[in-house]
Amino acid sequence: MSTVEKSVQVNVPVSTVYNQWTQFEEFPQFMEGVIEVRQLDPTRLHWRADFGGRTKEWEAEITEQLPDRRIAWRSISGAPNAGIVLFEDLGGSTRVTVQMDYAPQGIAENMAHVLGLLGRMLEHNLERFKTFIEARGRETGAWRGKVDQPHEHARG
Repeated sequence: MSTVEKSVQVNVPVSTVYNQWTQFEEFPQFMEGVIEVRQLDPTRLHWRADFGGRTKEWEAEITEQLPDRRIAWRSISGAPNAGIVLFEDLGGSTRVTVQMDYAPQGIAENMAHVLGLLGRMLEHNLERFKTFIEARGRETGAWRGKVDQPHEHARG
């Protein structure tokens, strides 16, 4: 598994940032390459994304969700991946940190990893999220439930 980690400071309160992040089906509006995210139930998501001209699909399970603090996930089908999103209250603004572990599949993904393209893509997507939520000033929806399942992820 390889790891990529990026952060962005968003100039809206942590509750607004967290609430928007829980609106997974909205991810295609600000995540390059994400075609569709469908929430299957409170803890399972179906993803469809374009990686270098190839469409990939997988399911992910939310393993931990603590309002205004963190969301952790792991794939349950498709290419292995897992990660955590941390939300840090900076007193009116919020630092969002995404750490993602993934197993590159095939030559193209291994080359993208070697060249650091996935890290740049994550950084770009965080900037797009920042622009999206700052322009709106409010979330499109919210889910404030708590999920706490036994899990493994890269950061505690």
